[in-house]
Amino acid sequence: QVQLVESGGGLVQPGGSLRLSCAASTIFFNTYLMAWFRQAPGNERELVASITSGGGTNYADSVKGRFTISRDNAKNMVYLQLDSLKPEDTAVYYCNAKKVVREIAYNSWGQGTQVTVSS
Repeated sequence: QVQLVESGGGLVQPGGSLRLSCAASTIFFNTYLMAWFRQAPGNERELVASITSGGGTNYADSVKGRFTISRDNAKNMVYLQLDSLKPEDTAVYYCNAKKVVREIAYNSWGQGTQVTVSS
């Protein structure tokens, strides 16, 4: 299990920006696939973006060109830069760490940070 602590959420106007951070407590951070998910009220949790240990990224179509995921393996940190925010981006954002060992997936989750986009 990896302990994950998110920060950086808040209230922002449409068109604004936020930067989410996630601190991971593991010495094997660079072996994990890291990701951000989000969940809006009444909706299922959905993948926003992911990043491999080598820096390969993947984004949901709804956030491509607006959000940027990055990681700092030396600091055990993963970030999500949210730009051009829209009201539909309002959700609780969760940090996720995933490792597959012998075909078994191990997932760890943070407590979540609220992002609210409203005028």
